[in-house]
Amino acid sequence: MFKNTNNTLCIKGYFNYKNQKKFEFKIKNDTLAISISLDRIKFLKLMAQIITLANFKGGVGKTTSAINIGAGLASMGKKVLLIDLDPQSNLTQSLGVVPKEGTIYDFLVKKQEIKITTIKECLDIIPSSLELISAEVELSSLFKREELLSTIIIDKIEQDYDYEYIILDCPPTLGLLTINSFTASDFIFIPIEAEYLALRGYVILKEAIEKYEVNIDKIFVTKYDRRKNLNREVYEALKENFSDKMFNTLIRDNVALAEAPTEGEDIYTFNPKCNGAIDYLSLTKEIVEYCDAEQAKLENNITTK
Repeated sequence: MFKNTNNTLCIKGYFNYKNQKKFEFKIKNDTLAISISLDRIKFLKLMAQIITLANFKGGVGKTTSAINIGAGLASMGKKVLLIDLDPQSNLTQSLGVVPKEGTIYDFLVKKQEIKITTIKECLDIIPSSLELISAEVELSSLFKREELLSTIIIDKIEQDYDYEYIILDCPPTLGLLTINSFTASDFIFIPIEAEYLALRGYVILKEAIEKYEVNIDKIFVTKYDRRKNLNREVYEALKENFSDKMFNTLIRDNVALAEAPTEGEDIYTFNPKCNGAIDYLSLTKEIVEYCDAEQAKLENNITTK
């Protein structure tokens, strides 16, 4: 997709880096030749960073992370859109949103116009609803059904809004909604509880999504209690086997993180001095640094080809 604003040409689209495709774009009578070779399918773009949070296992803090990473980014002055792709609507409910219209189901299935719900300054949401549970069946026969969300983000959201980050909260399954999220994303982050079953679930998830030529970018540990031997053992096992994939920040087990959704609030609004707020802000800063560094690598890869 091409967008020309104030004589500046913005380049946006899908590129399969595995196939090492070459593209040429003419800019002001000069030819920019781009040769791309990376290890995954991504967006090359000059707009929002799109992040998926996913895990097959429920209860690992995926939705809590989506809320508080998003709110953390907003507190840093970044404009953020949360998209709830889970029919259970936990992200929507946790922020006190009761949608009557303008849900992700309305956009994906009914093809209605995008309507954004504002949570607070710099933080918006496209909510979910129970209707979304039927979306997998209703969309299964469509052409390029795994790219429907990408099309909405590119053709609708990013054309009309100036978000810096879009965060996708997936259902705990590898269905069509989750695959749409993977296809649309620049980065895939996996929250993992420091428990044996969660560790095993990560290994299964990693193997499953690699079949779609998608890789996990980073993982982070949630609900960590250093007083528990099992938590320490699982954390050490993660560091030993996946150290290159791990964010440094540990999200400590903190009751305030469970209480905040009962008030429809993020952790910074609910209790800004608690461990949960401190940890999620630290993780958010790591995410910004990582995303910026990866984008810089991509841009350098392009300019030096």
